[in-house]
Amino acid sequence: MLINCVAYREGKKLADIDIEEISGYLRDQDCFVWVALSDATQDELEKMREEFDLHALAVEDANHGHQRPKLEEYGDGLFAVLHLLDMENGGIAVGELDIFVGHNFILSVRNRSGQHLLGIRERCEREPEVLKQGSGFVLYALMDAVVDRYFPIVDTMETELEGIEERIFEKGAARFNIERLYDLKRRVTVVKHAVAPLMEAVSKLASGRVPPVSASSRHYFRDVYDHLTRINAHLDTLRDTISTAIQVSLSSVAIEQNDVAKRLAAWAGIFAIATAFAGIWGMNFRSMPELQWEYGYPMALLIIVGAMGLLFFRFRRMGWL
Repeated sequence: MLINCVAYREGKKLADIDIEEISGYLRDQDCFVWVALSDATQDELEKMREEFDLHALAVEDANHGHQRPKLEEYGDGLFAVLHLLDMENGGIAVGELDIFVGHNFILSVRNRSGQHLLGIRERCEREPEVLKQGSGFVLYALMDAVVDRYFPIVDTMETELEGIEERIFEKGAARFNIERLYDLKRRVTVVKHAVAPLMEAVSKLASGRVPPVSASSRHYFRDVYDHLTRINAHLDTLRDTISTAIQVSLSSVAIEQNDVAKRLAAWAGIFAIATAFAGIWGMNFRSMPELQWEYGYPMALLIIVGAMGLLFFRFRRMGWL
């Protein structure tokens, strides 16, 4: 679906144009065309390939979707893939933004995501001095907007982890905490898969041999790289903390099981005393004088109860009961 198709000159908007007019504007070297699509069909991508003279392999990647974040050079142009992350029902939904960059055009294709990028175009149009830098600056603006939307997700996960840590030593909460920690670790991994490959891609635009189409904006991409570095460091810290929290939770489970085993062993020892006395006095031999004694039965009960009470208080002092 077509969202916008706009032509610019010297950073200022000329007009909203039809798709069929794109190739005509591209022949004017002073013009810059910016097209945005959402969930594009194969026919739409094929039409864009014809108008912008895109490389067939890049179009094929955009059509198939589910690509890892990357940056590829095709002649004088670039093809970039970014992941769009949305918090959804306690999980993270992964969309995709495919960006085709040429000398005087940029084409963005958003797939499987409800995030709109209209604010980026409005921001660029308010700054014609930077917009007239062309496709390199627009690529930076798109990347910067996508990366900035990772920060709230990371902050949400950090807050959730802090909440789990506050409950980590509550009795009976270990199983629930472990389940939440594993779910959180899975979400951290999803964000990690979006950030780590993108760092490698953006580094190509910020240092070393920078592609000509983005050379004038390399210092902007350095800012994006710094943001990705911060996010990646936060994710590494989160993963380490989650792993530690899982180990602590598993240790808590083992400690609770050990406490239960101690209590069971203590009660078993207490009742073993009663069983032993009852077994001895239940043999009923004729030569057992206490069987004929008037107070033998209550005295036997008193001895049994006394022995059980002595063991009970002994285990209580040991912390087993």
